[in-house]
Amino acid sequence: MTTHPTAEVPDPLFPDAEAEQRWRARFTAPRVSLPGWADDAPDRNLYLSNASGVWEVYAWDRATDTHRRVTDRPNGTSHAALSPDGEAIWWFNDTDGDEFGTWVSEPFAPGGDAKPAVEGVPAGYPAGLEIGHDVVAVGTSTDDGTTVYVSRGGAPAQVIYAHENDGGVSALSKDETLVVLAHSEHGDNRHAALRVVTPTGEKVAEKWDGPGKGLDAIAFSPVRGDNRLLVGHERRGREELLIWDVAADSETEVTIDLPGEISADWYPDARALLVAHTFRARNTLHRYDLATGELTALDTPHGTVGGARVRPDGAVEYSWSSAARPGVVRTLGADGDERVLLKPPGHEAPASIDLEDVFVGEVHALVARPAGAPDGPLPTVFHLHGGPHSADEDRFSAYRAVWLDAGYAVVHVNYRGSTGYGSKWRDAIEGRPGLTELEDVAAVHGWAVSSGFADPAKCVVNGASWGGYLTLLALGTQPGLWAAGVAGVPVADYLAAYEDEMEPLRAFDRALFGGSPEELPDRYRECSPLTYVDAVRAPVLVLAGENDPRCPIRQIDNYLDRLAERGAAYEVYRYDAGHGSLVVAETIRQTAAEVAFVRRVLG
Repeated sequence: MTTHPTAEVPDPLFPDAEAEQRWRARFTAPRVSLPGWADDAPDRNLYLSNASGVWEVYAWDRATDTHRRVTDRPNGTSHAALSPDGEAIWWFNDTDGDEFGTWVSEPFAPGGDAKPAVEGVPAGYPAGLEIGHDVVAVGTSTDDGTTVYVSRGGAPAQVIYAHENDGGVSALSKDETLVVLAHSEHGDNRHAALRVVTPTGEKVAEKWDGPGKGLDAIAFSPVRGDNRLLVGHERRGREELLIWDVAADSETEVTIDLPGEISADWYPDARALLVAHTFRARNTLHRYDLATGELTALDTPHGTVGGARVRPDGAVEYSWSSAARPGVVRTLGADGDERVLLKPPGHEAPASIDLEDVFVGEVHALVARPAGAPDGPLPTVFHLHGGPHSADEDRFSAYRAVWLDAGYAVVHVNYRGSTGYGSKWRDAIEGRPGLTELEDVAAVHGWAVSSGFADPAKCVVNGASWGGYLTLLALGTQPGLWAAGVAGVPVADYLAAYEDEMEPLRAFDRALFGGSPEELPDRYRECSPLTYVDAVRAPVLVLAGENDPRCPIRQIDNYLDRLAERGAAYEVYRYDAGHGSLVVAETIRQTAAEVAFVRRVLG
């Protein structure tokens, strides 16, 4: 086995004590996710927080304003839900971040032990969960495909659906007579179809908009007995809404005249929708009255809304941040009173710098220069987001801030494949993934250099997951553009990655490439970083999780071995977790290694 050079982790990263304290404080500042609450006991809430130094599940009893940490695991916990009566907390029990495991439950009240939540459901990757009073639907994914189990009245679960293609549980009606399954029996898990079944698996209704047009079952009406289903669709080339009356098998499209894309959730009385509007990497919230069609903008700050829900009293609670201001959970009361709702004890993250918009042709980029930086070109980090179906937004990032503190300008590229810019933009990478996105990255690089924003001799390409894949592919296909690369948990050898990755991602790859590696071997090789490894000239740092089911370790080792054979300049940072880490101290170590590596190789 080849021994690879290990990345250095400096301590401190900055010689200036104030700068050192500031960048670490952004990562260690306690943060919380948007709380969810039990349908029948809204004072019982659940959220995620890093307050202990590891992202874990927390319970919040609003009646007594008491908080307690529910989970305490070495590599953290990221999936949890409440039973509708608020009596039980469910959380997903995997092993060291490998995402493979089972659901367990424990009482909301302190002192109870966690135990298997449903008898008869074997371990797998999570594929949806819906918890009712009597009916529980659990989706699992394995190498054999998707299986959906239903338990009634606490009895052992029975299989109601199984298919070799990807799918899962999407929604459960409030009267617990209908279960919605998202499926890709047509062969494309990127554009799902919907099937409504009874808890015994009997088909009630089906909806599919055809090739290239996905459907998303958001939620049934919150009013018991009202079995209308809120659905996201993309019939006109962007994310929009419709309401599907399953019993009548009729639908009503919700037409909202706003640019960009739309998502939503119900108000508690089902007479209105809480609409989240995404446009140019920022969000606004609105109330849409279903009877009148009136759209009312809600008074929220400029920035990015991470999630939003409406309380039974009509208050809208939402998570929010901007590039300069750290994230908080805020509430907007029905009387218009707007304030911070939930702020964990501890220090607040130091502020950072606003992002500016740049458009290069159709490509939207978000850019920032360090505070007080001199005029003229700067060393620049081009940070490429993961996904690929995601987007960089005007939100707070401790990671971006440390690069700015270190004197680097930062450029985010919402390349083709990103969400928020319409279906055509998102799906433009089909058949040629990786190489298509890098055409957009190259265009933005060209703007950054020609405008005097970036120093052409000190441009760094950087990203994690799909962004890590694009980083390695860029280093091999665009060697003249990059002075260094940092690739976190990347796809490095696509053929080997396909063999080892979790089945839902194999399905995603087949949909993205147009077939499997057996059917399209040349296309996979054309889009694989390993194909171009001999052309890599810039020093590269690769970070990899030993238990990663998404970008498995073997295919990364294949790439590193080829770098070693060439005597290339590279370093490796390996850690004992999965696709990233939920441990704050581990994130700090990785970030320090990345910044130190780039400083060293750029001189």
